[in-house]
Amino acid sequence: MSSIDIGIDLGTSTVLVYNGSQGIVLREPSVVAVNTKTGETLSVGAEAHEMIGKTPARITAIRPLCDGVISDYKMTEAMIKYFMKKACPSNVVKPRVALCIPSLITGVEANAAVDAAGAAGARSVYLIEEPVAAAIGAGLDISKPNGNLILDIGGGTSDIAVLSLNGIVCKNSIKLAGDKFNAAIIRYVRSKYNVLIGERMAERVKIAIASVDPDAENLTYEIKGRHLATGLPTRVELSRSELYPVMLELVEEIRAAVHSVVERTPPELVGDIYENGMVMTGGGAMLHGLDKHMSAKLKMPVGLAENPVECVAIGTGRSFEYIGRLVDGFITSSPHKN
Repeated sequence: MSSIDIGIDLGTSTVLVYNGSQGIVLREPSVVAVNTKTGETLSVGAEAHEMIGKTPARITAIRPLCDGVISDYKMTEAMIKYFMKKACPSNVVKPRVALCIPSLITGVEANAAVDAAGAAGARSVYLIEEPVAAAIGAGLDISKPNGNLILDIGGGTSDIAVLSLNGIVCKNSIKLAGDKFNAAIIRYVRSKYNVLIGERMAERVKIAIASVDPDAENLTYEIKGRHLATGLPTRVELSRSELYPVMLELVEEIRAAVHSVVERTPPELVGDIYENGMVMTGGGAMLHGLDKHMSAKLKMPVGLAENPVECVAIGTGRSFEYIGRLVDGFITSSPHKN
């Protein structure tokens, strides 16, 4: 009987599922809607995401993952189960599952992810670190004695690693990524205009006008929210230039984390990195002007992967090809096997 292999990029804001034979088969928000009185799971993914901020008192839409790790085990299990069933409708063959995890995840957090996937019906569960999955998904050859620097900016974490000879040489992970960009926009609008906006509005603002390029065209975007003084709906026009320092402060923290990894890298590999440059993946890496800013500050070429949003999921799904070849515990067979 043929085996089914699926890779799950269990992101803080979005879950992507890669089926070895079909490619990306699912991309939905990592949100679960729950009845608070009965504990019943009402909906998962896109349908639950539509409920954020719009539910009555007895229904709440929650994100079971926070900063790249499981914050609500029961809801994570329900979410993985739903996505696995949607990606693999047949119950005849239980799939092998590869789960993507942040670089500096603890053993307890890793076991929680493994147990959740196992309880959801996986035959066996493997873990792969985000920067490794990102490098595989971006098409980098990490098997050669050649330094590759990768930066993956997701929703909850930014993961940085130098890879060589199928191993991680240096790595770092910080809990600052796309969600923190959104939160910063919400705080700015509240403090400057006394207007409260939601996560989804902040996300739209970030995509439309947020930038860390000081020379970029000064675009504007009309936001809608609730004025905190009157309690009534209102509109405000935000400009790219006023958001620039807000975004820059956060980007500089990510840049400092990359800098610290390069500082700890053996000098032989640093030469390779400054020639090869850094590859960025993840939705957060698409922030306008980020590649230009990083290149200027780090004094090296910086490029965006061809498909930054799906890179990690593709690499996670393809990681089964590397079992036995990757070192340093990139992929670890879990104790959970059905």
